[in-house]
Amino acid sequence: MTAAVTADQASHGRTVITSRAVRRVVSAVTAEALDAKASDVSVELTDRDGGLTLVAKAPVRITPLGLPNRASGTLLDRLTSAQTTIRERVRQLTGTEVERVDLQITGAELSQRRRVS
Repeated sequence: MTAAVTADQASHGRTVITSRAVRRVVSAVTAEALDAKASDVSVELTDRDGGLTLVAKAPVRITPLGLPNRASGTLLDRLTSAQTTIRERVRQLTGTEVERVDLQITGAELSQRRRVS
């Protein structure tokens, strides 16, 4: 006769997320936050006493002046918001606490006007 094992009795395993996987998540989240291509984002990760410090280098997309759908706020406001978004999304997706997010902007890409014919 075999005994049924309940969920409470089952031994629990351990989940490990590799640094490469975390780096890919950080790149994707940073690209989304800055409206950049993930391939244009480079990331450096440092672990400090269980907290993650990250440096992301990427261009930022900027809407030209005079367009009606231009985002409000300054570029500094957008980057500060992006830092918060990156910190929160990385924590949500990986379970890793992000202590610090440094953004190094490598360029500015203008959003192109789309012409309707």
